[in-house]
Amino acid sequence: MPAPTHVTSRRGLLLGTAAVSAGALLTGCTSNDTKDEKPASNDRPAADDKPGKHVTIGFAGPQADHGWLNAINDNAKSRAKKYSDVTLEITEGSNDTAAQIGQIETLINKKVDVLVVLPADGKALTQVGLKAMRAGIPVVNLDRIFNSPQAYRCWIGGDNYGMGLSAGRYIGEQFKDKQGARVIELAGLDNLELTKQRTQGFDAALKNYPNIKKVARQAAEFTVESGQAKMSQLLQAQPKFDALWNHDDDQGVGALRAIEQAGRDDFLMVGGAGALSAFQAIESGNGVLKATVLYPPTMAASAIDLARALGQGKGVGGLAEFEIPASITLYSAVVDKDNVGQYMSTGFK
Repeated sequence: MPAPTHVTSRRGLLLGTAAVSAGALLTGCTSNDTKDEKPASNDRPAADDKPGKHVTIGFAGPQADHGWLNAINDNAKSRAKKYSDVTLEITEGSNDTAAQIGQIETLINKKVDVLVVLPADGKALTQVGLKAMRAGIPVVNLDRIFNSPQAYRCWIGGDNYGMGLSAGRYIGEQFKDKQGARVIELAGLDNLELTKQRTQGFDAALKNYPNIKKVARQAAEFTVESGQAKMSQLLQAQPKFDALWNHDDDQGVGALRAIEQAGRDDFLMVGGAGALSAFQAIESGNGVLKATVLYPPTMAASAIDLARALGQGKGVGGLAEFEIPASITLYSAVVDKDNVGQYMSTGFK
């Protein structure tokens, strides 16, 4: 899950859902004389697996103190290893702003070709992003966004509002024919903007189902312990409800413990982020957890792909553009028993 501060989960594709045809660009000609016309497309080489110009990528992220952040680092490392033309310079990672700035400045001084940065604090690290860009080192800003678009060449990250939408739609469809359906929400840290966005998306989706009412919401802290404690409180306060959305699969481990201890199985649960434990529980079908909405850590693998493309002056496979996009928002897919096998290899521990 996005750190208390997400490539789709098909890690074999550069952007998973990107499948844009350049053929559509060939329409719109009105002249009957086409012998001198050229296709409105280009022959710019797209990013691919063929070895090209060597690229040194500097990778800097926060301390991997959470399952999702561990997966971010693992995805970056494993993706870089797939390319014989990529060298990855990865920092130790720190949640201390000054320390992370120092690590990034070291990478700048090493004159890496491209930087991939997941800042512990996007606002606080904006200046070092600007420094890299001014030094001629393009920056791929991963997930937590810098305050200025001048601090990065490309941003790629998850969709927190979209997570809420996906969770709300899934629950809404399950109970659209039930009058008086009741839903509760186990959120993450309330002082984080991402938590607010997830709740806003969830509430917006539920508005499409007037028969469903959200009757309770409790904020946890993205930890197993807080998930267990806050879920226990919700269960005591709400003796009857139909569905639960939990924002984060790590805190969901604790939530499931509380549910099991209470002997409850009279509702369905939807998780968030895409932990391996959640996928396994969904696959077994033996408990209340029936689905989770993704915040894919495979975004780090995509960030490496994008950095390599930038370093080699290539575009993105599947798109007709000369350059990689300035911003890429990943889709929060719903994973349930029908498609969990497809995503199992992307689950983080």
